[in-house]
Amino acid sequence: MNLRSTAWLDGESEVALDARVALAMGGNPRASRDAPVIALANSWSDLNPCNQPLRDLVPALRAGVEAAGGVAVEFAVMSLGEDMMKPAAMLYRNLVAMEMEESLRSQPLDGVIVLAACDKSVPAGLMGAFSTDLPTLLVMSGPRPPAHFRGQRIGTGTDLWRAWDDRRAGRLSDEEWAQLEAALTLGRGTCNTMGTASTMGILCETLGVAWPGSTSIPAGDPRHLDVARRVGERIVEMVRRDVRPSAIGRRGFVNAARVLSAIGGSTNAVIHLTAMARRSGVALGLADFDEAGRHVPVIVDVEPSGRGLMEDYDAAGATPALWRSLGDVLDVTAPTASGATIAQVVDQVVDQVVDQVAPEAERELAGPATGVAIPGAVIRSLDDALDPAGALRVVYGNLAPQGALIKRSAASPRLLRHRGPALVLRSAREAEELALGDRDLDDDTVLVLSGAGPLGGPGMPEWGMVSLPPRVIARGITDMVRVTDARMSGTSFGTVFLHVAPEAAVGGPIALVRDGDVIAVDADAGTIELEVDDEELARRRLALSEPATPARGYAALYSAHVMQAPEGCDFDFLAGTPGETPRLIEPVVGRS
Repeated sequence: MNLRSTAWLDGESEVALDARVALAMGGNPRASRDAPVIALANSWSDLNPCNQPLRDLVPALRAGVEAAGGVAVEFAVMSLGEDMMKPAAMLYRNLVAMEMEESLRSQPLDGVIVLAACDKSVPAGLMGAFSTDLPTLLVMSGPRPPAHFRGQRIGTGTDLWRAWDDRRAGRLSDEEWAQLEAALTLGRGTCNTMGTASTMGILCETLGVAWPGSTSIPAGDPRHLDVARRVGERIVEMVRRDVRPSAIGRRGFVNAARVLSAIGGSTNAVIHLTAMARRSGVALGLADFDEAGRHVPVIVDVEPSGRGLMEDYDAAGATPALWRSLGDVLDVTAPTASGATIAQVVDQVVDQVVDQVAPEAERELAGPATGVAIPGAVIRSLDDALDPAGALRVVYGNLAPQGALIKRSAASPRLLRHRGPALVLRSAREAEELALGDRDLDDDTVLVLSGAGPLGGPGMPEWGMVSLPPRVIARGITDMVRVTDARMSGTSFGTVFLHVAPEAAVGGPIALVRDGDVIAVDADAGTIELEVDDEELARRRLALSEPATPARGYAALYSAHVMQAPEGCDFDFLAGTPGETPRLIEPVVGRS
């Protein structure tokens, strides 16, 4: 076993002596020359409630590493939180990936445990780690407890958006709005719906970088401590066995794309998985997600595609139970984080009520956000799918030549095929004015939000689920077709065609749409068309002006190098080359 850290720590030079002293002064003396040094890359922060529980897991991780004969060293990583980081945590995903890669590259580290939870923290940490190809595992905090409001259990994000509609339509009083705020302020951890954090956790279990069944364990549950100790022990074994992220390969990422459809997961995961795959030298694109969406039904009944919450998913057996339901849909020879294959993990799942057919009255969830935790009700079989048509569709046309995405499982079936006049919004301010104003709209209006893509946002904010005007909601209209180059939260819902590429800021056709233009969409046919002739579009293009870009700092670097959504919004100088295994360029180890 050749440890990377020996280049720093072994030998009789003053450089090696200094490195050993520094490690020991950090409280981590190296007991033997064959002790792997394991990084605990911790994105804990008081500014990020999703990631706050991660700090509690460090002692158990450290104990596991040390029990296996390794040395655990913790370092801080910039924390990307959705709640307070503006204009979008996504703007900083690539920055954290760079931070992770350079921290691992420049230090005497043999493997890494990424401690992350909130949406962008997970892909950011893993993108950086995958670029080094050091043995890597992920530990997450788990979903927060559900809140209760008006006598019902409510999920994070999804039910807030519903309550916001009620508030603007006059159905929620000032007192009730304050009660909702108090109800939501009750615990740490990630969103307890199938938002981006929960989605990425399940996908990372499928990729083999998160312990099977671990990421849906509720935050604060003592099971996390047992998992953390196992992960600590396992990462040392991975270093000794030379198990690296590049071994995931294309089969692992295709498995993840199929699981994404099965869980009705976040559309953000399409961007993140694409970027993570390319960091590993794997070609993954929109066609893979469209194929998965068309062939893998949604079988997980969790908000926003369904009605349950993540605690129900955990009670139903979590991801191992999901893998069992999917059966031959997956390549079950793929390894998991524990070292066992998916097939072997499934074989270990104990048959409980999940395999029993509960009476229909018991199996039904009692309306939005009030699902009862009956094992087996939330994770269904393939022949009892929540949505047989799958979660995702990719559409192309003159409005999105490089593609756009819709989460059809969270959309209104009546609007999946639609034709109507556009109302164009070109900023978050205009969208807010629409949401708070007194404007009325025809039911067939298509809301178009442009200028909010990777470059235009900047950072492609989650503005895509544009709020409908109060007068429209008051008429009982809960959904309209929306088209945007932005993203939307994994907890969001509605008939929203997202990630339109190329975006407006780089001259994409969505920049040319004007009020009243007719837009026709057909999710299942895979089309999105702007019914304006080419000559008129050419005239409009002449009037476009170059968008202003930042002149300094990280934002300037971002604007100069970010790629479009179908390429994962990575930096052009960091994305890997398909077919090439990542290669860590080692630093010169000498006097600093």
